[in-house]
Amino acid sequence: MELGYQRGGRTPWAKTVRTCQQVLQRSDVLWTFLEIQGVEPTNNVAVDRVFSAGVRALRQSVIQRKISQGVQSTSGAICRSRLLTVTTTLRQQGRDIWQQFLEQAWIAHHRGGVMPSLPPNS
Repeated sequence: MELGYQRGGRTPWAKTVRTCQQVLQRSDVLWTFLEIQGVEPTNNVAVDRVFSAGVRALRQSVIQRKISQGVQSTSGAICRSRLLTVTTTLRQQGRDIWQQFLEQAWIAHHRGGVMPSLPPNS
């Protein structure tokens, strides 16, 4: 941690030094997973238990946002959020996204037909 950093001084390494200091402050618990059997080295198990469905549902939208660099307008944001809601819901229901919903919705919109139902038909 000797990077020419003095308390309160300016250095290009200041953020790195602070991170190292924070890691050292927690060093007593950092390797607990090696010492105590059954302790996981990550929090993935806890995340999976608590947020698994929600995290998985958001994953696709996060990936799409990163690939496409987001949207440029309010109407684009509304369109994307609605499409992601529909596709996520249909995927959770095990329904075919394109043929059982989006294609039918497009045809109904342009030909004045009945829109398909997002909740599964009982």
